[in-house]
Amino acid sequence: MTEKEILEIALRQSAIDCGCEPEDFLRHEPVVVRSRADERARKYLPLPFECDLVSYGNNVVAQVSERLRAPVEHFLRTYPVSHCFETPHLHVLEELLRPFGLRVCFQAEYFLPEPDLLHPLPSPYPTRLLTPPAFDALYTPEWSNALCKDRRQLDLLAVGAYDGETLIGLAGASADCEQMWQIGVDVLPAYRRRGVASALVSRLACEILARGIVPFYCAAWCNLPSVRNAIRCGFRPAWVELTAREASLVERLNAAN
Repeated sequence: MTEKEILEIALRQSAIDCGCEPEDFLRHEPVVVRSRADERARKYLPLPFECDLVSYGNNVVAQVSERLRAPVEHFLRTYPVSHCFETPHLHVLEELLRPFGLRVCFQAEYFLPEPDLLHPLPSPYPTRLLTPPAFDALYTPEWSNALCKDRRQLDLLAVGAYDGETLIGLAGASADCEQMWQIGVDVLPAYRRRGVASALVSRLACEILARGIVPFYCAAWCNLPSVRNAIRCGFRPAWVELTAREASLVERLNAAN
């Protein structure tokens, strides 16, 4: 699979997720569409959204509720693309959302592999390729990034690292959509900064690509260890996303943390 083919698959999936056309992400002006549910979208997206912004770098595609169409479009046409996802302009978006009972909630950067750079990296510990039901007993807090308890039927492949018979690191792949699987990884604290995460993620990504599926990786922009891991494994930034949610949800998330 070539870099061009990988990007085309990602653009098609983002178009499904956002309810637009793939070429909309390559335009040089903002695109605003009505958000709607689609069974082909990434399984964890609670569609429809009130406000969700996606950029592959050229512009911003916004999927919104009808009541937010005009104000969001005005916001996107007021500021440059690169500034719509950062302060101080995010404060403007926050004030725009507040009368509707919404707040900026999630921001994430998504990574796609560059085939010429992706290859299994050496591991300081033996690794094993795992399929269900080999990881059925691993839905525990220490592996919550690699596996998702709420969508365990989507977890189809994993790679574990072992110190003797003790699992010390795990990367898992979730079949979040038909042609793209998301990778998550966890390493026990005592074994971090030894190259375990990059060994697991790079091997798992190669296994996914060998199956004709595109692996993708998500990280908060401020999670530098995770971003460095993605880059070390041969992934490169592809798109960014910002989602507004109900103010009550944001308050619950803040209280929980």
